[in-house]
Amino acid sequence: MLENIYKGKVVLVTGHTGFKGSWLSIWLSLLGAKVVGISLGALDYPSNYEVSGVSKFIKEYYVDIRDRVKVSQIVQQHQPDFVFHLAAQSLVLASYESPVDTIETNLVGTVNILESLRMLEKDVVSIMITSDKVYANVGWVWGYRETDKLGGKDPYSASKGMAELAIHSYVKSFFSFENTNVKVGITRAGNVIGGGDWAVDRIVPDCMKSWSQNKIVEIRNPNATRPWQHVLDPLYGYLVLGEKLTKSPDFHGEAYNFGPEAHHNYSVCDLIEYMSRTWKNIRWEDASKNQEYLYESSLLKLSTDKALSDLGWKPMLQFEDTVRMTVEWYKLYYSNKCSSMYEFTIGQIKEYENINLAKGA
Repeated sequence: MLENIYKGKVVLVTGHTGFKGSWLSIWLSLLGAKVVGISLGALDYPSNYEVSGVSKFIKEYYVDIRDRVKVSQIVQQHQPDFVFHLAAQSLVLASYESPVDTIETNLVGTVNILESLRMLEKDVVSIMITSDKVYANVGWVWGYRETDKLGGKDPYSASKGMAELAIHSYVKSFFSFENTNVKVGITRAGNVIGGGDWAVDRIVPDCMKSWSQNKIVEIRNPNATRPWQHVLDPLYGYLVLGEKLTKSPDFHGEAYNFGPEAHHNYSVCDLIEYMSRTWKNIRWEDASKNQEYLYESSLLKLSTDKALSDLGWKPMLQFEDTVRMTVEWYKLYYSNKCSSMYEFTIGQIKEYENINLAKGA
């Protein structure tokens, strides 16, 4: 699996204290990588970063991704072989409260990474993580393809679209010559769930926190559908894309969707029903008519045909297993019966790897 491509390599992960970043840092360490992290401190308490003790096995820097000088110094000091850029302000509702900070973090932060890569004189592969919300979502029933129009009504979506424009500009302006030392891939993932996410205004963390206290959870948009997927599915896609970029220039500058199969889009109500199979005696109420909420898209699907065709990637986990693994992680945490959530997290990564192997990936 991944042919030891990351073993012994220096891998820079921005946003390593975040949900996806912490899972990726753990997985890369298991693969034998020397992980270096750049991030603000964990913004959520608790967090997978804290609970799984990520700081114990990586070299980390608490630096604002908007600080170009410090970011560049770290990149120059460690001379990474791979960069996974996940640092972001990633919440739609928070982007309405702080649109300038959101745009600065997601656009300027991305430019700072690109500029740091431009200054490197060694070979480096960079995976730039944006979002499924970069698309100009018109609510159609088929999946968005990588060539569809970018856009977004909310500041978060717009900021990610801006970041992609900057990435494409750097690829065409600075990394386009035949023997460029910088290879770049762009990834757009759907709604990612899994253990260890405690971000505000997210359906799974909201439910887990409320149900652990036997409280009723309010659901803002119960009929909305999302491309739910376990965090390990897109992360595996990122790792595969990184591997492909080391072997062929054909993938350089390309964007890829990573999401569930198109017919596996489920509503928030579906998600709650599946969560109730593992977490019993839940309570929730429809809050969609109680107050005015800021715009959130009600329908979003991704086409992953390109990832399958070019990378051989496809989602490994069925929706039922995605939800089961997610709820099992939180149930164990809230039970206070686990001596090491790090070991349990590793166990879920290995379970995923075994599923991958069984399916011949």
